[in-house]
Amino acid sequence: MKGIPFKRLSDRWKADPAFRQEYERIGPEMELAFQLAEARRRAGLSQAELARRMGTSQSTIARLEAGRGLPSSRTLTRFAEATGARIQIHVVPAE
Repeated sequence: MKGIPFKRLSDRWKADPAFRQEYERIGPEMELAFQLAEARRRAGLSQAELARRMGTSQSTIARLEAGRGLPSSRTLTRFAEATGARIQIHVVPAE
């Protein structure tokens, strides 16, 4: 699977003021969505391939990667296992 590296693409999107404003409004959810999409890309999987590994639908993967709703910790663990990754959750001081 080739294409534009996701980090470069997300940086390009974040340069758009309208995108950046919306991103800041839903920041944690969008950051998680970007990380999920990047994990899938690193694993070299299509959304359909990942869905088969997880026992779910391609549309569910698309929703996760679009940041529509917060997945459960169980879903995140299944996603990580299917992409050869692991989940780390951190609580950090507010800025």
